[in-house]
Amino acid sequence: FPPGSPYQPVIEALGNSPQKKFYNVSKLGGANQLLCFTLDTLPYSIRVLFESSIRNCDGFLVKETDAMNILDWKTKQNNVEVPFCPARVVLQDFTGIPAMVDFAAMREAVRNAGGDPVKVNPACPTDLTVDHSLQIDFSKCAIQNAPNPGGGDSQKPMAKLSPLKAQPRKLPCRGQIGCKGPCSAGDSSRNSGQFSAQIENTPLLCPFHLQPVPEPETVLKNQELEFGRNRERLQFFKWSSKVFKNISVIPPETGMAHQVNLEYLSRVVFDVKDFLYPDSVVGTDSHTTMVNGLGILGWGVGGIETEAVMLGMPVTLTLPEVAGCELTGTASPLATSIDIVLSITKQLRQADVAGKFVEFFGSGVSQLSVADRTTIANMCPEYGAILSFFPVDNVTLKHLKHTGFDEAKLEVMEAYLKAVKLFRNDESSSREPEYSQVVQISLSSIIPYVSGPKRSQDRVAVNNMKSDFQACLNEKSGVKGFQIAVEKQNDIVPVQYEGNEYKLSHGCIVIAAVISCTNNCNPSVMLAAGLLAKKAVEAGLVVKPYIRTSLSPGSGMVTHYLSSSGVLPYLSKLGFEVVGYGCSTCVGNTAPLPEAIRNAIKQGEIIACGVLSGTKNFEGRLCDCVRANYLASPPLVVAYAIAGTVRIDFETEPLGTGFNGKSIYLRDIWPTRRELHTVEEECVISSMFKELKEKMEKGNKRWNSLETPESTLFPWDLKSTYIRCPSFFDKLAKEPVPPQPIENAHVLLYLGDSVTTDHISPAGSIARSSAAAKYLTNKGLTPREFNSYGARRGNDAVMTRGTFANIKLLNKFIGKPAPKTIHFPSGQTLDVFEAAELYQKEGIPVIILAGKKYGLGSSRDWAAKGPFLLGVKAVLAESYEKVHKSQLIGIGIAPLQFLPGENPSTLGLNGREQFSILFPPELSPGMTLDVKTSTGKVFSVIALFENDMEITLYKYGGSLNFVARRFL
Repeated sequence: FPPGSPYQPVIEALGNSPQKKFYNVSKLGGANQLLCFTLDTLPYSIRVLFESSIRNCDGFLVKETDAMNILDWKTKQNNVEVPFCPARVVLQDFTGIPAMVDFAAMREAVRNAGGDPVKVNPACPTDLTVDHSLQIDFSKCAIQNAPNPGGGDSQKPMAKLSPLKAQPRKLPCRGQIGCKGPCSAGDSSRNSGQFSAQIENTPLLCPFHLQPVPEPETVLKNQELEFGRNRERLQFFKWSSKVFKNISVIPPETGMAHQVNLEYLSRVVFDVKDFLYPDSVVGTDSHTTMVNGLGILGWGVGGIETEAVMLGMPVTLTLPEVAGCELTGTASPLATSIDIVLSITKQLRQADVAGKFVEFFGSGVSQLSVADRTTIANMCPEYGAILSFFPVDNVTLKHLKHTGFDEAKLEVMEAYLKAVKLFRNDESSSREPEYSQVVQISLSSIIPYVSGPKRSQDRVAVNNMKSDFQACLNEKSGVKGFQIAVEKQNDIVPVQYEGNEYKLSHGCIVIAAVISCTNNCNPSVMLAAGLLAKKAVEAGLVVKPYIRTSLSPGSGMVTHYLSSSGVLPYLSKLGFEVVGYGCSTCVGNTAPLPEAIRNAIKQGEIIACGVLSGTKNFEGRLCDCVRANYLASPPLVVAYAIAGTVRIDFETEPLGTGFNGKSIYLRDIWPTRRELHTVEEECVISSMFKELKEKMEKGNKRWNSLETPESTLFPWDLKSTYIRCPSFFDKLAKEPVPPQPIENAHVLLYLGDSVTTDHISPAGSIARSSAAAKYLTNKGLTPREFNSYGARRGNDAVMTRGTFANIKLLNKFIGKPAPKTIHFPSGQTLDVFEAAELYQKEGIPVIILAGKKYGLGSSRDWAAKGPFLLGVKAVLAESYEKVHKSQLIGIGIAPLQFLPGENPSTLGLNGREQFSILFPPELSPGMTLDVKTSTGKVFSVIALFENDMEITLYKYGGSLNFVARRFL
């Protein structure tokens, strides 16, 4: 820590562990009697910021005034900028690979500028989890040793299984890609509503726990293809872990970054050479906030800011307002943690907590498990908060003990947190902190919900789902409506599939995914899905074979407890087979729908639906022909898959027909809380965490056998289509240049409200007609070799071509959804990249016009890097999502905002004008600039630089160039 810190006198020994030292910040506030506020009145999250400022105070990056401003939070909130030095960084591979490519490129640039490239290393402990490259190439695959797929006595009901011991089984293959064995012949028994009477456990073992797991060959096949198509990226990651100091790489086949962060990487309290301080983290994934449920302060800041933190720079943030969310009451037995999440999401969004910290307190908090808390904290980006914080309390300590934390370490942890007043006492008599606002939520009022059909914040009560979907059919096209003519709303399209005829109609479900994104971390909801599947199969219910069902758990731990509880075979029986460990459906990597189904949907213009237990359901993300997408809890995903449609009232209509023609309702198979708690206690045990940690530390055979270069500088392969040295450092110089004017810029895109980072940033599969596809084709690749944008995030040429390539992008110049724009000098309608390329060749700068909430959604560095490489110099919008606004500055793009009440329409702009913007030599936070158009109109905009640090970064051309100059 910084030598000569003015706060070193408050370093003390910890009670009964005198060898442990720490900054006793609780003494500092009382001794100096600074202002009229003490540490007791501060929200717990602000106390973490305060401790960090005291510990890292060096008089330069962190000053004494910063610490005092944090202590005076109540009056300084929203008025001052403060630095924060997190304890560690977490990267996932989609956003982590461009960060590591930038580090490799920075080494190259520093060497070329006469510096020592070996000095370029992360200064902050950094963990990179390879978790986003998995694609579902195989699903619903028959076990290889099944001699008679779909065999058995179809006239007998399914035999009941004990929770912990599965009986023999034989499963049909229901449409796996590439399957050419006897299992591809179809199975009449499943179509008639009858199942095999036996389920057989395969002798193959779970790669995580050496426990028998049903049908692991699907996992192994997907993993084999993952390693094959991503070998070049994986070799680069492994080279990075060997060459760069202070970085570790968690290999593929391990689990999601959020899950690994919770189960393995989180310390809660750091103990470095017997010096204690709170665990805190920033990450390149918006769902880094998940760890706040464990009492660890953390949030996603995007790749650009994270790279700066990795190099020793603090995160700079406006001292935030803190909304206290008081939870009271007890949730309904039918409400899962996902229902609680969606309810809290809506209420906090309505309470306007955007850009704030949210902190939970009240009697209801103690009723939530850590798994529930992390699920709630995970969703905070969806209601716009920076983070959602659950302070450490007795529930947290019990959870840590349950997951294998050492008893002595827990004692030290508890003593330290209490000494620095970071431990929440759940007694009603304890004093609560003062908050900027208080939002009261009664858990008793929460009922089951889903979210959709296009946005995660649009909740729909399950008992209103049928009528709400009908309303969506009637409404005009927009955030919820599909504008289907009344006479076509009951259209039925017959389709032949696997020798049987099915009928598709509006609301039919074609994708049902219990995916690996965040929600799967909660054992209660995953076990609820498994127990519901068990009861459904035992009752004789089925899932139609054309529905793309999949189960990709967040880690092997989930597979382990689903297997050991005996429910995994039943999930597989319904088609929810484990396909791998990593993002799949949620990032657009789902297997394509059967061609017959796709054709029927398109020809009949059917509003087909996807249901998934994730956190993202933006339009067009899952599949271009699936227009309605709903988020739901895992058990509801299974329930809707069985029903086959969202146009169902679960209260009055049956899910289907079981054995003996009996109608089965959702209430008949919904597991009770007592059942869930019993199975959870038996199956979610500390050994799972211990075994997972051992597996992660040992790696896996494929990863361990990867060969990597030994050189200090990465040997760039000019023929590579995965890893490419970017051009961000081409103009690296020791001194910054004054802000340059933007003269006679054309508008590249004229966008409306709520443009998300999904519309901007490349994601999902690479369309065959796209600019990226043309580039890869010219490199000699076939469409089968394109892989995804996520896998190619280390190649700026691919990513630039994929920027604004979303098929749902609505550019007002075009008038319909399409990744197209107009190149005004020639009048041509072109792909966005092609138009931008022409502008750059002509030396013409470009800007973007947009409406409200530009950059809404997940924080992604390529949502800023892509426009920068397209030549975008500024964005003019009515308002911004805060994270994306910061990323624009961090890459060197000016975020400009129309004055209140003004927008392109009120100013009479059509976007076809040319724009000139003059920046003064000395910028100041929030200053007003004049914009002049080629038609002679002049109007004012606000330059959204909130502090001196953002102005400095912009002057240097972004944070990457600012940090790189330190090594010259």
